[in-house]
Amino acid sequence: MFFVGLSMEIISLNDLGINTTVDETGNTFEENAILKANAYSKESGLLTLADDSGLEVGALGGEPGIYSARYAGENASDEDRTALLLTKLKHIPINLRVCRFRCALAVSLPDALVNVFTGECQGRVTMKPLGFNGFGYDPVFLIPELGKTMAQVSSEQKNVISHRGKACHNARASFLEGNHKEVLYY
Repeated sequence: MFFVGLSMEIISLNDLGINTTVDETGNTFEENAILKANAYSKESGLLTLADDSGLEVGALGGEPGIYSARYAGENASDEDRTALLLTKLKHIPINLRVCRFRCALAVSLPDALVNVFTGECQGRVTMKPLGFNGFGYDPVFLIPELGKTMAQVSSEQKNVISHRGKACHNARASFLEGNHKEVLYY
């Protein structure tokens, strides 16, 4: 995936049996990523990568933003969130449905935050869902230069152009080529 070929083992919270939930009480993607990276790094004792990401729609003043996963309520499905978004935009023409996916990836050691890396991908919200790959808002996120939604591109292509892919690339290029044996990725 994003970190193939590095001389480290990437492990998950499940691999370590960690089931702690970190409350995302920050006001930005960066703050939430830092909260998670610091907490899980302290709990695991490992270099930890944690991200927070979401969709920002200009016509909605940046909604859903940091609330992307909870936009239609705590137990809502991807389809529920997408339906709410499309309902709020129903009178907005496609040329004014400018949006972006944003991702912040925090890298933390047990005793210190190392850095935060970001990535974003510009697009437009479609009039209806298109495609079946991906999750979340991918079926309504049109990539204008490709004429496809995120849910219509291959996983390989998405990993290159997506907000998360760009944040991971920035982290890898700037930091992760080092000599770390194990890294917890959340």
